Amino acid sequence: MALANFTWDLVLKEFCHTSDHSQQQLIQCIRGSYAKADLALRIAPAPWIDAFSNMIDIGPIASPASPERDRLASVLALAPNERTVLVGFGGISLTSIPLEHMEQLRPYRFLFDGPVPRDIPVFIPQRHSHSPLRPYSPLSMSIMTKPGYGTIVEAVMLQQPIIYVRRYNFVDEQTLVDYLHHYGRGIELSIDDFTQGHWEQAIDKAMAMLLSPATPPPSTGAMQAASILAPYLNGTGA
Repeated sequence: MALANFTWDLVLKEFCHTSDHSQQQLIQCIRGSYAKADLALRIAPAPWIDAFSNMIDIGPIASPASPERDRLASVLALAPNERTVLVGFGGISLTSIPLEHMEQLRPYRFLFDGPVPRDIPVFIPQRHSHSPLRPYSPLSMSIMTKPGYGTIVEAVMLQQPIIYVRRYNFVDEQTLVDYLHHYGRGIELSIDDFTQGHWEQAIDKAMAMLLSPATPPPSTGAMQAASILAPYLNGTGA
């Protein structure tokens, strides 16, 4: 069984040269392995996937906590006019934060996934919370991130503003960006503006965006997957 919103043959295709025989062999080997699966469940939103011989589409999978921004404001003793931005890139290390520009970005406060200087009040290092990054998503007012499945789908459900920095080389990125713009609230921040600390305009625009009139698909994917897989796990599947 496979449960996925992208496949690795599609990921590698973006990086492999068509003239490199060994790279093409690797992709075909991956596709051959996928083709042996009895069934694949494609989680929405997802790009076109053609490596499986038998595939069923299911809804989005997301289970965000309810927004509790007042609790975060209380824990961090934020001023009434301060607004929080969660900055996390799904395991991608942030090694060159433009500190000299960030100090000027009041009234924003930034929660980072990783160490930041303790003596700069605009930063709230996430390590001080002794909690993983993800629980802070529903607590913050907006999120700055790369387009990743869990973050985008859950932010759309919560109608949280997203400021996203694209890589332009990952297979599900465009699908997620399209999903965000159709159902949620999102503004792109270029990689140059990110590294140079030109964040304020994008954050302001994201915060000011109106809610989308389109209703996102219900997050039925987990239950759909469970109901499809249960007969197999019980020994009664086809």
